[in-house]
Amino acid sequence: MMLTEDNHKILRRMQRSARISSVFKIVYWIVIIGISIGAFYFIKPYTDQIFSFYQNYSSNINTLQKAFGSTPNPKQ
Repeated sequence: MMLTEDNHKILRRMQRSARISSVFKIVYWIVIIGISIGAFYFIKPYTDQIFSFYQNYSSNINTLQKAFGSTPNPKQ
């Protein structure tokens, strides 16, 4: 009788430990995902500026290529 009671207590502790572990794993992943989303929104204005700069730079390069491409080459 005493052995079954001890066994029952041990099994209850193991079950409680498993539940607590599961809750902490869920909280851990929620925190990780939340930090990732927060970092994305924090960095987004800087990445938008970089992409805008790149687009302006490439359009300026294309304009220059069209301007110099349409003029005759004096070396020919």
